[in-house]
Amino acid sequence: MVMGKAAVFVEPYHFEFTELPPVPVEPGGIRVKVTSGGICGSDLHFWRGEIKPIVSGRPGPVILGHEMAGLVAALGKGISTDSLGRPLKEGDRVVFAYFFPCMRCYNCLRGELNHCPTRFRFRASIEEFPYCNGGFSEYYYLFPGHFVFRVPDDLPDEAVAAANCAASQAVYSLRQAGMQMGDSVVIQGAGGLGIHAAAAAKEMGAGRVIVIDGMANRLALAKQCGADHTISLKEYPTPESRIQRVRELTEGRGGDVVVEMVGYAQAVAEGLDMVRRGGVYVEVGNIFPKSMLNIDVSKVLWNHTRIVPATHYDPYILPVTLDFLSRTKDRYPITKVMSHSFPLERIGEAFQQAEWAGKDQETPITRAFVKP
Repeated sequence: MVMGKAAVFVEPYHFEFTELPPVPVEPGGIRVKVTSGGICGSDLHFWRGEIKPIVSGRPGPVILGHEMAGLVAALGKGISTDSLGRPLKEGDRVVFAYFFPCMRCYNCLRGELNHCPTRFRFRASIEEFPYCNGGFSEYYYLFPGHFVFRVPDDLPDEAVAAANCAASQAVYSLRQAGMQMGDSVVIQGAGGLGIHAAAAAKEMGAGRVIVIDGMANRLALAKQCGADHTISLKEYPTPESRIQRVRELTEGRGGDVVVEMVGYAQAVAEGLDMVRRGGVYVEVGNIFPKSMLNIDVSKVLWNHTRIVPATHYDPYILPVTLDFLSRTKDRYPITKVMSHSFPLERIGEAFQQAEWAGKDQETPITRAFVKP
């Protein structure tokens, strides 16, 4: 029996290595061999102990990681195509939604697949089937009936891994906002989400893209990825000054769409004041439980601000995002942001690199990837 390597998250700042048996593939299931796993901002939150992983089933050690790319290692009986009907065979490169809508609940029947209450089957104790349920392992299992898509040959694994989370989340968020051609889009935060959102907004026809961040290297990359204007927290150190700057850049109106991709609740009140009358505020980054904030609700009411939450995405967004990344790979550098790659055995070092990259002001933005 060929065992699969895995890095198991035991407690903050600590992984343990183990080997797990290959997942027996059910009819309709797919075993994926992971070729690249990106470290997402939410993974860093878990690693620091700021939040605990949501675990389905009984408690226990889990495998983190959801930004991943892979190859088909084994196809279950009855599977011969991907979800778009294209031929699929062992060895093909694939991308897939990392969460699992059940397709049999009230939300799923309404077409709200990313709202499925049991979609968190991707993270469970390693003692429960399918054992390999995170990106920081050699194998990942797709339950029968899941969505899977072949990957264009011209995209590197690292870009595909980002499509599994940051890129698709950015595209989905802007679609949920109802962004239209010519809109002014303001993006709070220039991390992985914000950089992808800048390029996606420009590609979707935004007339003006404004990105806000505190790090010069991230803002420089945002300019390369479609931002027309950037606002530095160092140059504009107060919320009032940043709000005023947004209004100056939008002819006094404010943004048609403002997207929160920072992940700190205090950014929300500031962002709401950047939205034009009748505009849209999209909440993406605040995944923390009890991200509490006092806001003047009357301002939301009288400003006719529409607040849109966007967590996870509909699976159809994946092929849309892959096409976007492939079509614009020579226009924006978002498919080339990887700077460090580590073998799975050095995952602790990879997390330290990702943590350091989020604080470094001098070098270009970095993303750390783990290769099982």
